[in-house]
Amino acid sequence: MAVRQCEMRSATEESVAFGRAARELELKPREFELAVQLGAVRTVASGPGRRRRVSRAEIEHHRSADGFPEGLRSRLWVVGTAEGAELMGISPARFGRLARGGCFAPVRFYVNRYRAVVWHYLAADLVDFADRNPELLTGRTPSLLRTALEEREDRRGRSWRARRIDQLLAQTDDPWERAAVTASVLTPEDLAAGVPDENERAYVTGLRPTLVPARSDAMAAHEVIESVILAEDPDEIEWHRHRLTAALAQARAVRPAPAPDVRPGPVPSPAEPVTGTEAVTEPVRPRGLWDWLRRRT
Repeated sequence: MAVRQCEMRSATEESVAFGRAARELELKPREFELAVQLGAVRTVASGPGRRRRVSRAEIEHHRSADGFPEGLRSRLWVVGTAEGAELMGISPARFGRLARGGCFAPVRFYVNRYRAVVWHYLAADLVDFADRNPELLTGRTPSLLRTALEEREDRRGRSWRARRIDQLLAQTDDPWERAAVTASVLTPEDLAAGVPDENERAYVTGLRPTLVPARSDAMAAHEVIESVILAEDPDEIEWHRHRLTAALAQARAVRPAPAPDVRPGPVPSPAEPVTGTEAVTEPVRPRGLWDWLRRRT
């Protein structure tokens, strides 16, 4: 126990909280939040409650890189529909069709005053897609993709959920936490069907991470956010339940779910928001970013 406490104390001393890490990396709160989600800034678990922090080594790695901080911020540049279409050299209408068809996954979203979901995409993802699929940027949409777009519903939410789950799974090796990540997009009814044992279900529910940090107290916005977070299509629900079943089997093989009176508290999300307030605005486009993205891809 003493050795474990010393290790935790050492990890805490060699790492910093998110707020300080953001300042030292010269990132705005929302930029830093995205960097953590994407794994661009790696975090470690340390201290009481195993809260996520950023190691000194990780900070120095970024600060010593060529082009800091512009290079790091460039990797976090996000765009909406209009700017994304301009970046790819296509019309907003074509961009919307490609996005709804799941050709590239959104990296985040917010709910505007009209309760509409506004999606954002990584500029690097769009450049990569454009370079790999030039035939989809001009002329008639290929018949196969056109048929898929006509038959499918909007797949942006599904693409975002898949991406967010993968981000969270990369943050933990604990089998029960990994099961909780998979369960985070299921409704209580679907979760009950996937985890029939009441004790296990309560444990998984308590470990479920926060997919989207709360930024609004408006009930209407929360309802819209919930509609994005939770899977709705039967085939998607079945897929997540299949993954949950496999994750539960692995978790049970490691250890059983603890009794209710010895359960730990909920695990904070690895993408815990930075303390402070900031308007929902996008960072100014870094100079020469298009050339940088072209060189990168």
